[in-house]
Amino acid sequence: MTIIALLLALFILQIAAIMLFEYRRPQRAMAWIFLSFCCPPAGLAFYYFLGRDYWQSRRIGRRCTPARRSEIRTHVCSKIRIIKKTEECGNPKFAGRGSLLRLLSGLSDMKITGRNRCRILPNAGAAYEAMLEAMESAREHIHLEFYIFRDDEIGERFQDVMVRKARQGVKVRLLCDGLGSHALGKRFIRTLKNAGVEVHFFLPPLVSLLERRFNYRNHRKIMVVDGLVGFTGGMNVGDDYLGKDPKMGNWRDTHLRLEGDAVYDLQYVFLKDWKLAAGDWLSHPRFFPEHHCSGEEAVLIVASGPDGAVDGSQEMFFGALTAARKRIWITSPYFIPDPPICRALKNAVLSGVDVRIIIPAKPDNKLVYAASLSYLENLQDAGVKFYRYTAGFMHAKVMIVDDLLATAGSANLDMRSFYSNFELTAVLLAPDMVVRLAAAFEKDQKHSEFIDPDKFMKRDRNVKLIQGLCQLLSPLL
Repeated sequence: MTIIALLLALFILQIAAIMLFEYRRPQRAMAWIFLSFCCPPAGLAFYYFLGRDYWQSRRIGRRCTPARRSEIRTHVCSKIRIIKKTEECGNPKFAGRGSLLRLLSGLSDMKITGRNRCRILPNAGAAYEAMLEAMESAREHIHLEFYIFRDDEIGERFQDVMVRKARQGVKVRLLCDGLGSHALGKRFIRTLKNAGVEVHFFLPPLVSLLERRFNYRNHRKIMVVDGLVGFTGGMNVGDDYLGKDPKMGNWRDTHLRLEGDAVYDLQYVFLKDWKLAAGDWLSHPRFFPEHHCSGEEAVLIVASGPDGAVDGSQEMFFGALTAARKRIWITSPYFIPDPPICRALKNAVLSGVDVRIIIPAKPDNKLVYAASLSYLENLQDAGVKFYRYTAGFMHAKVMIVDDLLATAGSANLDMRSFYSNFELTAVLLAPDMVVRLAAAFEKDQKHSEFIDPDKFMKRDRNVKLIQGLCQLLSPLL
């Protein structure tokens, strides 16, 4: 009886601790409590290693040097054109939207910039060729940062260019997430290092487990060449993105090629992440050379993560959704919205906004997919239209709001991207970019099936139960 009483007391203390530490995010608290009830012994261990707040580590805190970051930002700001007024956006639809402009400008120390040129890369074939071409032209440095980097056929093509450029004297640095790229072969890495390529991993599995940071991953996709050309979007490096995975088939994704002021912000984010992973600041002025981009497109780079004072991705999405008057079109492979995003979508529909969301028909993670589907019925009742992409796997993370703006990046419309992952999204304000991404969305919709609300509501009870249970765990997925 004494042992049972002790175990019961420990269980009660565990529940109390979860409620105490997670009170700011009730959905996350509910998920941990549900997990604790399902498997009491394991629940405590899971919460100890996975539930810890990112900034509770003193060692990580000491790695951050705000003074140096401020110095770099001051240097960058002296080179860019910051958009401060709606009439400077180059988009007449922004007239009278000063509150939205102020919100976007206040998400971080990175501001909306005005001298940019952007090219949309609608598939991995186009994206990889553009990236490899840019790497071949490098004279000073190549910076790469990916969640997943595979040592397959396309990975070896990237490796060949990195090795060759490093031997030519170009400084090549590769940063990968420790979990996402855990399968990257030792021989592959050794070949890179022997050629002079610097390789580091962001929170390797064992280190992150011991530091109780296993749950926090670097999901960003960044490449910067000579500080003048940058790439970001939804694509990692792997043959599956080229449609070579027989299980997933065609892979639909969106990447961006950027020139101009926004590249400085991509570089700045890379340097901060390199500092966290490698321990040294790279702050030489050569990383921010004068550019001669003649483009006039307005772009905002939104970098978010558990190290930020503001949940940048969530605030950006919420602010954009609440600003919509005509349309909200979204593609997201993982759809697990938090309550504010759900409320914003519902309010938009009730206000007469056309809200359409494309999700995959073929999941790459059945548990996450079940959780995603659990949110559909409630939103369908409000009038949100959902579609399943049937021409392969939908991995693009894109949002179009009216003719105001469009976004593309690494952040999904899910709670993991909002609160746990390090993410990066480009907000495009140029009318031409909005039109092009909207056209791509309409093309994707033609390859998608409408999810009829009446038929979806009649799905099997057991399926509903499983999806409901997955929704309880969704803040942790």
